[in-house]
This record gives sequence, C-alpha cells and structure tokens, in this order.
Amino acid sequence: MVVGMGLVPDVVSLTEVTKVYAGRVRALDRVSVGFGRGSFTAVMGPSGSGKSTLLHCAAGLDLPDGGRVVLAGQEVGALREPKLTAVRRRHVGFVFQSFNLVDALTVWDNVLLPQRFAGTRPDKAWAREVLQRVGLGGRERARPGELSGGQQQRVALARALAGRPEVIFGDEPTGALDLSTGREVLGLLRGFVDSSAATVVMVTHDPAAAAWADRVVFLADGRLAGELASPTAELVAARMTELTR
Repeated sequence: MVVGMGLVPDVVSLTEVTKVYAGRVRALDRVSVGFGRGSFTAVMGPSGSGKSTLLHCAAGLDLPDGGRVVLAGQEVGALREPKLTAVRRRHVGFVFQSFNLVDALTVWDNVLLPQRFAGTRPDKAWAREVLQRVGLGGRERARPGELSGGQQQRVALARALAGRPEVIFGDEPTGALDLSTGREVLGLLRGFVDSSAATVVMVTHDPAAAAWADRVVFLADGRLAGELASPTAELVAARMTELTR
C-alpha cells in the first residue's frame, strides 16, 4: 500500500520501510508513504502504532532496518556521517513538544544556532522576518525562561524556519500548549506551507490539530491504515475511534 506518491516528486518518500527494536518489536512494517512539496500532512494512530518512528526515519534521525528513505533527493541509508547530518541541517527543520531550546542563549542565538552548527552564514534578515511572523519581533534578547510556553514554541518554530528548510517535522508540536496558543502555532505552520511551499509532517493525537492539515495518514500496529484528505476534526475522530476498537 503506497500513500501519497504521485507524479510530482516527493520531498520525502518511504518505500517498504521496516524498523525493528530490540530484535523483535516491529515498530514499522513495510510502510510506503510520500510527502509532496507544499503539503501539510498529519500522522495519527493509537499509542504504539509507530508514529514517532515514522517521523524519525523520514527525518533521517533513525535508519530503517529495511526499505528506502529518500530525503530531498538523497537516499538516507546510503549516507554516512557527517554527510547525513549535513543533509538534515540543510533540508530539515524540527519542532517538538519539548521545545529543546538552550536556556543560556537568547531568542536570537537559539534561532540561529542550527545554521551556526552547520557552518553556514545565517541569513539574519530572514531570521528577523521569521521572528516578526511568529509574533516575537523585539524579543530577540529575551531568554527562554522569560517567555511563556507558547512563546518558547514560537521560538522553536522560528528556529526551524530560519534555515529555509524544505520540510518541517513536528512531533506533537502543540501537545504542551493550551488550546488558544496551539491554534496560533498551527496557523503559523499552515501559513508557511501556503506562502512558501514548505512541507510539514506533523505527528499529533489531536483531531482538531489534524484538521489543519491537507491530509491525515493513519498508522496501526506499525502499518499504514489508510488516509483522509481534506480532514475535519469530526472525520478524524471517527476514524481514530475505528482504529482503537
């Protein structure tokens, strides 16, 4: 079963991907799925269905035990460090539930940190524009501890976008936020997809969050369990109820 692979080349594609942990736990079982340029995909499924493993394999954070992962035209399994790290830093942005900001650094330095690690000259004008877009213009000198949880997640989003990645991966990016702030972050992700043709792949457990996406890909027991185009919160919730019976 292949989901999302069409005539337009995907920014990220997984073909027959299998991942096994501890020699016996099959987290992914021959999963084939593609994520096209300028698309917003939510990944959902019951606990233990393989959502985070799918995200980590797609992003090159973890290598599959079988199958192929192609990220921005590069086959992940064929790359060795530090080439794999260079591909991730050039093409990928990450937004996770825990923010992963460096408390000792200012907002500005947190946003530019991945580019400095990559040894590239930061595009400071774009970084300032991104901070403006996420509502943090003027807070460049603040430190994470001086910000609310929602503001810290906006810093994490700005950091992910500052390098102009082709694809942004989010693992429960709104899971630690209140409803209103979560909607604001989802609106920002939606806006960046629509305005810059970025690709967003987001793991979530929340049907309302998934409704911001163009489609939802469902997993169950490490296997694809279908997809839903133009999702609504009600349709997603109904499908999730079916999967957890």
